[in-house]
Amino acid sequence: MIQRGEYTEALEFGRSIEERYTEDHDFLFIMGSIYYILEEPARALPYFERAITFQHDDIEALMLKTNAHLALKQAQEAVLCCMQILKIDPKHEEARALLAQLSE
Repeated sequence: MIQRGEYTEALEFGRSIEERYTEDHDFLFIMGSIYYILEEPARALPYFERAITFQHDDIEALMLKTNAHLALKQAQEAVLCCMQILKIDPKHEEARALLAQLSE
């Protein structure tokens, strides 16, 4: 469904099976990503946060979480995400650039 761009349908399906996958990093990441793609960052955030609790070094989830915070105009939270990314990968260019931009 996702590959065909059927995000709403994928979201409905995901919600129908969610209670079986509450601790599955990949499921949580995918659900957060779908909400993010559908421009619902407030709904995406809890999924990214839970996904990160199961895989602390998931830079992709952290970056999407950063972008969701930015979409919600939560600059301080975005800064914290960038700092977390840089602890994992000090050379991560996107996080470094974003952190510099947010610090201005």
